[in-house]
Amino acid sequence: MQGKDLQLSIDLRLQYLAYRELKAAVSAHKADSGALVMLDANTGEVLAMVNQPSFNPNDRSNLIPAMLRNRAITDIFEPGSTMKPLTVAAALMSGQYTTDSVVDTAPGFIRVRGRTIRDHRNYGELDMTKIITKSSNVGVTKLALSMHEDAVRNVFYNLGLGQSTNSGFPGEQTGVLPYVEKKRVVERATMSYGYGLSATPLQVAQAYLPFANKGVMPTVSLLKIDKPDSTVRVMPEDIADTVLGMMETVTNKGGTGTQAAVDGYRVAGKTGTAHKAASGGYKEDQYISVFAGIAPVSDPRIITVVMIDNPKGQEYYGGEVAAPVFARVVGGALRSLNVAPDKLAEGETQVVMK
Repeated sequence: MQGKDLQLSIDLRLQYLAYRELKAAVSAHKADSGALVMLDANTGEVLAMVNQPSFNPNDRSNLIPAMLRNRAITDIFEPGSTMKPLTVAAALMSGQYTTDSVVDTAPGFIRVRGRTIRDHRNYGELDMTKIITKSSNVGVTKLALSMHEDAVRNVFYNLGLGQSTNSGFPGEQTGVLPYVEKKRVVERATMSYGYGLSATPLQVAQAYLPFANKGVMPTVSLLKIDKPDSTVRVMPEDIADTVLGMMETVTNKGGTGTQAAVDGYRVAGKTGTAHKAASGGYKEDQYISVFAGIAPVSDPRIITVVMIDNPKGQEYYGGEVAAPVFARVVGGALRSLNVAPDKLAEGETQVVMK
C-alpha cells in the first residue's frame, strides 16, 4: 500500500511574524514565558504556533530542556475571562435568556457562600452584550447560577475543553474540566469566568472555532488538508453569529480589548487576566495575560490566541499585554493572506479592481 505526502499546515511567513512579536512582548514585559496559536478559521489548520523562551536548533550550547517544550500544546493554564463568551452562549442556548435580557450587576460585587466575586466597578444593569464588553464577573456568575448545574460545563466540553484536540503531538495535555455538583455554587460561579478549569492555548483557540463557523467546529490539524475531515455542529448558527457580534464590542471603544483592534478590519475577541495558581491558592502578584480573537468579523479567516505568563512590568491585564501582540500579528497575517479589509475609516470608499 502506497503512502501519501505529508505537509505541515504551518505558514512560514505567519510563523516568523508570530515568533518575532511574541519574543518582543515576552522580553518587553519581562515575562516568564509565552505562547501563540493561529488557526485557519475555516479548516482548523494550525497556521502558526510559537513559544517563548525558544532555542536555536543550530546552536545547542546554551540549550535548557524547558525551551524544548511546545507550550501551546503541553502547558495548561486557567483561561480566565476568555471563557465568558462561552458562558453567554450557554445562557442563550438554555432558552432562559435572549440578547435583550438584562442582568443587574449592582453594587459591583456578589457574595457566594462567603466568597466575594467582584467587577472592576459597579456597572449596574447590563444586557448580554455588555456583560462581554465590560467583562463582568458578576454578570456571568448570575447567568451560571440561574441555569442547570451542567449547562456551562456541557458547552465548554462540547467546544473541546477537558479533552484532547487529537493533534497527534507528543505530550499534548487535555487540561481539566471538572464536574461540579449543584451544591458547589462557588465552583460553578468561578468556572463561568474561567477559573477552576485549565486548558492549553490550542484548546482555547479550538473553542473559538464555532463562533467563526456559524456554530460548526472543524477538527484541529497540524497537517495541511484540502477540506476539514470532520465537522460537528456544537451550537445553533444564530447564537454563534450573535456571540461573535458581541465579542466585536470588546475591541471597540468602551471594551476591554481596544488594543487588539486592527486598522481596516473588524475584530472580535475577549481579554483574559487570571491570577496564577499556586499551592493552597493563588499568587496575588502573578498573572496570566490572554487575548483570544477572530478576524475579520464579516468573513472570519483566522483565530489567534496569545498567552503571556507572569508579566513583571507595570502592565499585566490581557488587554494591555496580550492584545497588542494579537493586533500586530493578526494585522500582518491578514495582509499576508491578502484578506480584503472590511472596516473602512470614515470617508473612505473601497475600490474594486475589475
